[in-house]
Amino acid sequence: MAKLSVADLKALKEKVAKDISLREGKARVLVTVHMGTCGIASGARAVMDALMEEMEAADRSDIRVMAAGCLGMCSSEPNVTVEIDGEPPVAYQFMDANKMRQVFKRHVILGEVQPDFAMATM
Repeated sequence: MAKLSVADLKALKEKVAKDISLREGKARVLVTVHMGTCGIASGARAVMDALMEEMEAADRSDIRVMAAGCLGMCSSEPNVTVEIDGEPPVAYQFMDANKMRQVFKRHVILGEVQPDFAMATM
C-alpha cells in the first residue's frame, strides 16, 4: 500500500466531512430514498446514485439526503420523499435515475412539485 501524504489525508478528511454533512444536521430540504428490500429490488440504488451525482454537481449545503426503509407502498417502489421547510412533504413513486434527476432539479432546487411522479402530498 502506498503511503499517504499530509495533503492526501486532508483531502480525505474533507471528503468524509462533506459526505457526513449530507446525512446529518438541519437543512432546508431533506430528500429520503426509501431503500427497504422492496425498494432495492425495484431499483432504489440507481435512484440514490443519480441523487448523489446531482448533489455533487449542485454543491449545496442546505440539502440533506437520507436512506430509509420501506414507505409501506411496495407496489409503487422505488419511492422518494422530498421535504422542504414550510411545505408539506411530497412522496414520489415509480422513480428511476432520470426521474430522480428531474425531481432534484425541479422540486428540490426550484420548488416545483412534479405531479407526474407524485404519489401524494403528506
